[in-house]
Amino acid sequence: MPRTFKTLDDMGDIAGKRVLVREDLNVPMADGAVTDDTRLRAAVPTVAELADKGAKVVVLAHFGRPKGQRNPEMSLAIVTKPFEQVLGRPVRFIDSDGASEAIAMLKDGDLAVLENTRFFAGEEKNDPEVVAMFAALGDLYVNDAFSAAHRAHASTEGLARTLPAFAGRQMEAELDALDKALGAPEHPVAAVVGGAKVSSKLDVLRHLVDKVDHLIIGGGMANTFLAARGVNVGKSLAEHDLTGTAEEIFDAADRAGCTIHLPYDVVVATEFKPNPATRTVNVHEVAPDEMILDIGPAATEALGDVLKNCRTLVWNGPLGAFETPPFDVATMSLAKTVAALTRDGSLVSVAGGGDTVAAVNQAGVAGDMTFISTAGGAFLEWMEGKELPGVKALSAS
Repeated sequence: MPRTFKTLDDMGDIAGKRVLVREDLNVPMADGAVTDDTRLRAAVPTVAELADKGAKVVVLAHFGRPKGQRNPEMSLAIVTKPFEQVLGRPVRFIDSDGASEAIAMLKDGDLAVLENTRFFAGEEKNDPEVVAMFAALGDLYVNDAFSAAHRAHASTEGLARTLPAFAGRQMEAELDALDKALGAPEHPVAAVVGGAKVSSKLDVLRHLVDKVDHLIIGGGMANTFLAARGVNVGKSLAEHDLTGTAEEIFDAADRAGCTIHLPYDVVVATEFKPNPATRTVNVHEVAPDEMILDIGPAATEALGDVLKNCRTLVWNGPLGAFETPPFDVATMSLAKTVAALTRDGSLVSVAGGGDTVAAVNQAGVAGDMTFISTAGGAFLEWMEGKELPGVKALSAS
C-alpha cells in the first residue's frame, strides 16, 4: 500500500533548522524514578537522527493530566534527566516562559525538551492560538508519537497542519506495521482479542469480523460469548446483558466468512487469588460456584494450530487473568507459539495494548514479535477502524 505521509528521509538539509518533535514521554514513575523507560527508548532513533543531521531539536510531549494548569509534579523537567541517560547525550529542559529565546540559544545538533504541552489549556482543545504559539518555535514538525495520534490536540494535529510535517521513525514503524496487519495484510489473518469486558471492545469486534479470517476471543470477554451460546459460566466475569450483542457478532462473522474461536476447555477456581485450587474442565462442566480464569491446554493447543495456518496476526488482550498465577499459562503458551512462528518467517505478528505488551514481556518473547506497539488507546481505535487525527493530519501535509 503506498505511503500517504512523509518521513525523515523527505526532509532534505535540516542543519540549523528548528525541528519540533512530538514524542510520548508520558512514562510511569515511582519515588521520582522512571519504572518503565520503553517510551523514552522508542523516541531515541528519531531524536538522535535529527540531532546528528545538525537540527536544533525541540521535543514536545505531555506528562500526566494537569488539565491546562501548571503543576510542578507533572513538569517534564522530571523526565529530562532519565531521557538524557537513555539518549546518551545532553538534553536541555526549556520552560515555556521564554521558550523562544532559549531555543534561539541552541546550537546545531543540540537537544531540548519543552515544558509539558498540557500546561496550556488550549492544547487539548487544539486551540489555534496555542498551535500558532508552538509553531512560532519551529521551522519543521515531526510527529513520532503514535500513542497520542488519536487525540486532535495542538501538538499532535494542529502543528501538522501548520508546519511542514513528517513522520518520525517510531511513527513510521507503527504505521507500516499496522498496514501489514490490517491495511493490506497477507491472508489468512487472525486476531486475538482478550480482556475483561466485551463492552470495552464492541467496536473492535464488529470491525474485525470483516477484516480477519479467524477471530480468537479470550479473557472475560469469552465468557459472555460462551453464555450467548447457552454455556453456564458459573460465577465467571460475564456481561449477561450483552449476550444478544454477542449473537449479532456471531451472525456478522458468519456473513463475513470469519471463524470465531472460543475455548472448549477452561481452568476454573472457586476463588480468584494467586495459586488457588483449580480444575481443568470442559466448558459445559463449570460448576455454579466456579469461575473461568484461563483457557485450558487443549484449547490453547488448538489455537496454536490455527495460527500455524495463518500468515498475519494482530493481538490485543490476554487469554486469561495472566497477572495472577497460574492463570497465565494459556497467554504465555500462545505468546511462545507466536514467537516461534514469527522467527520461522511464517507469521507477521503485531501486538499492542498495555496488558498485551506486559504479557509478551512476561513470556520473554518481545524481541521475537514482528512489531509491538507502544500505544494503548490509539492502537485500540485503530483496531476499531477509526481514522486517527494525528495520522490523518500527517497524510494531508
